[in-house]
Amino acid sequence: MKQHILLAEDDFDYASILKQYLEFSGFKVTWAKDGKEALKIFSDTNPDICVLDVMMPHMDGFTLAENIIGNYPEMPFIFLTAKSLKEDKIKGLRLGADDYVVKPFEVEELILRIQNILKRTQKAVVRNSTEANTFPIGAYLFDGENYTLSHEKTTHRITEKEAQLIRFLYANKNKLVKREDILKEIWGNDDFFSGRSMDVFISRLRKYFSEDQNISIPSVRGLGFEFNLKD
Repeated sequence: MKQHILLAEDDFDYASILKQYLEFSGFKVTWAKDGKEALKIFSDTNPDICVLDVMMPHMDGFTLAENIIGNYPEMPFIFLTAKSLKEDKIKGLRLGADDYVVKPFEVEELILRIQNILKRTQKAVVRNSTEANTFPIGAYLFDGENYTLSHEKTTHRITEKEAQLIRFLYANKNKLVKREDILKEIWGNDDFFSGRSMDVFISRLRKYFSEDQNISIPSVRGLGFEFNLKD
């Protein structure tokens, strides 16, 4: 079965060429001409990954991603943008983007990025199916099947990558975990973009776990992180 891409791009000519290349590479592609249309057809298309242009009429790519993640936190997605502004990249990272591609780019590069993300996603599904899906972490209850992290009356809805990161850090609790080991295990590579993305995710986990004073995730300068859990 072909892997399915939802492509949201408002430039007709650009989208047509990109769609043809992706289909030629073996993907099934559903194209939406703007963010509003993409959101409307998302549930019917059931894609494996979303490729979202940032600047679109009616609903931009960031807003579209927020709406998708709200209901499908495990959905991987890539942002396409004509700008290389630092603010845009940080915003995309905070939303949990799996990648961020600046136009113009080689289609072959995008295809490789899509393939790598889908490989990591498939490995995560297999790995999660063989591991315990629900277990306590300090005062929290981690539910990897429903993507939640609960503490008394508070429940955080987490993404698939957040769940993978929590599993990995907890499995290596109370010891130093090197940056490159986390990047290779969760992101699949240790390039600059992945490193910045990891830093954003670590900051997010610190906020999630802030309600339990026995849990901390300190940085070890130049080396990595520790997931400390006091008994």
